[in-house]
Amino acid sequence: MARVFYPRRSVFVNASAPHPKGTQYKVSLGDEEWEGIFHNVIKVQMIYDGKVAGRKSPSYPIDTEDAVRVHEAIQVLMNNTTEAVR
Repeated sequence: MARVFYPRRSVFVNASAPHPKGTQYKVSLGDEEWEGIFHNVIKVQMIYDGKVAGRKSPSYPIDTEDAVRVHEAIQVLMNNTTEAVR
């Protein structure tokens, strides 16, 4: 499969249980090709065992702060800052 997303900057956010230990969200600002045209996008991907899970959509357990921390990571990328995500 051809690569269509090219991240320029990424922030990694640790995922909470019940995700498997070591799971992360990769929150990236980059360029993604849609029908031959590149667009500037924010993309959230799941990382399992250090590898991007290509077709697995991110999911945020309701009883955790995962969604809040991913949102904070998006804000860091969009504000072009280097502040840490809690």
